[in-house]
Amino acid sequence: MLICMHSTSVRIDVETHRELKRLAAALGATVGETVSLAVRRLRQDQIGAQLKADLTAEEVNWLDAELG
Repeated sequence: MLICMHSTSVRIDVETHRELKRLAAALGATVGETVSLAVRRLRQDQIGAQLKADLTAEEVNWLDAELG
């Protein structure tokens, strides 16, 4: 079964494109797969930073609330 994936172009500078191709080759992946991996990693880093942040007063109150 052939799966058709929609694509688009993203403009990047020449040096970034060279580095992207080097990374892709080192990973044994396509440039598109490497970009997808990079985007996923950035998203995970953002989530990690949010999880490390101190709780707000509202969140602390909610967690400390009595259940019954």
